[in-house]
Amino acid sequence: MATSRSPPPAFFSHRSRESCAFSLSLLFQDVGTRGVDLTVKRKKVLMRGNILCCQCGIAIPPNPANMCVACLRTQVDITEGIPKQVIVHFCKQCGRYLQPPGTWIQCALESRELLTLCLKKIKASLSKVRLIEAGFVWTEPHSKRLKVKLTVQKEVINGAVLQQIFIIEYVVQSQMCDDCHRVEAKDFWKAVVQIRQKTLHKKTFYYLEQLILKHRLHQNTLRIKEIHDGLDFYYASKQHAQKMVDFLQCTVPCRSKSSQRLISHDIHSNTYNYKSTFSVEIVPVCKDNVVCLSSKLAQSLGNMSQICICLRITSAIHLIDPNTLQIAEVDGNTYWRHPFNSLFQPKQLEEFIVMDISKAHGRKQGAGAGMKSNKHTLAEAWVQKTSELNTNTQYFCRTHLGHLLNPGDLVLGFDLVNCNLNDEFANKMNPHNVPDVVLIKKSYDRTKRQRRRNWKLKELERDREGMDTDDERQYQDFLEDLEEDEAIRKNVNIYKNAVIPVESDTDDEGIPRISLAEMLEDLQISQDATGGEGADMLTE
Repeated sequence: MATSRSPPPAFFSHRSRESCAFSLSLLFQDVGTRGVDLTVKRKKVLMRGNILCCQCGIAIPPNPANMCVACLRTQVDITEGIPKQVIVHFCKQCGRYLQPPGTWIQCALESRELLTLCLKKIKASLSKVRLIEAGFVWTEPHSKRLKVKLTVQKEVINGAVLQQIFIIEYVVQSQMCDDCHRVEAKDFWKAVVQIRQKTLHKKTFYYLEQLILKHRLHQNTLRIKEIHDGLDFYYASKQHAQKMVDFLQCTVPCRSKSSQRLISHDIHSNTYNYKSTFSVEIVPVCKDNVVCLSSKLAQSLGNMSQICICLRITSAIHLIDPNTLQIAEVDGNTYWRHPFNSLFQPKQLEEFIVMDISKAHGRKQGAGAGMKSNKHTLAEAWVQKTSELNTNTQYFCRTHLGHLLNPGDLVLGFDLVNCNLNDEFANKMNPHNVPDVVLIKKSYDRTKRQRRRNWKLKELERDREGMDTDDERQYQDFLEDLEEDEAIRKNVNIYKNAVIPVESDTDDEGIPRISLAEMLEDLQISQDATGGEGADMLTE
């Protein structure tokens, strides 16, 4: 069916149609121009190597996820599963941190060891990410908080690698370790080393104390207790006690024996809990003691006299014959096979004055004679007791102190004429072979020596009832021995005393002194190793 198109209105003339068509063409040209501009701008963006984020539409460098960092973080959190707050256990008594499952370690604040411990607490959570950097963030030492700043990376959507920085807070909680718990419970030691010496003088113990301090054998001890005739060292493990026994056997002539007592027994796991005891007996001879050897032992040592003087105690007993300057060493095994005792006690030392002295010519040595001392000079002397100056009684003797003594000097020695020797070997000796007097050492003014002593020694921290006057006198004797004997002094750490001013090494009166080159600076650490106020957090 044919349709008829209605004619255009009369007012829409031909000219009006032309002007409308022109206007529409202008409109389309304007729209086309704007579209071209947008396309050009987009092409310019793409030409610079950037892309548009698929979420927010901003220009970003191309990445496999086609998203900017802000949008990517809203979609993925790489720190998910990593705890932001962790508990760390700290023992206030010993200052150690707990490293699971049951190890306690010493760590300073913000140290590498403490950082390693903190990272091990979250080791399982960090297995899913890559750790780039870790470090401490400063916190107040008394806040009991540790903050660690971590930088991690992880591969996310379509292989894109995202890096993120976050902070983990560690809360320090107090917990007593097993060792400190045993100490508080008074049932803490597993092994004890009992050191004994059956003498009245403690020179050997004072020397042994300095050796222990020098080699730091006291660090593993839980407690040191001083008793009448020795020391007790308590340990948390049998291995540490055995180490101390081995050290003693290499340092002083001694013998040892061990025993153990069963404390508990688990029949299910077949485990036993023992307490071990090590008994160490040191030879009952000290420095400056006069001893009487058996004839068999004296013959085996080079046919030396039976009456000898103990020069020093190290890993062996060093003896010298005052009649011939012959020296010998007796180790621990030899002593226990042929034991001998001291003839006198240190309290029996008497003071003599040298009336006359002259160098003596050495006797001709027989076959098999031992070595002679090059540090001493053999001399013949006439001496008189200072307590018998109103009499004419004088004593003749041979001495090894010829290099030190002059007429008029005071010397300490033992009187063998007016005493009763209660010794098995001395009673069997020919009386003509027993000297009248045995001189031990030259006597100096003790008050002046103490006043000029510009050095000091360190002591072990031990439980003791108190130091009486006799112990103080014995300790002063040991300090004088250090000044007189360089062989003993080289094994001891000697520190400068800042209280007493340092004077010249030379002394016009001939009093033996320790040179400045042999002294060490006493290091005093006033602050904790953590630095500054680091100890406040550890003790609260």
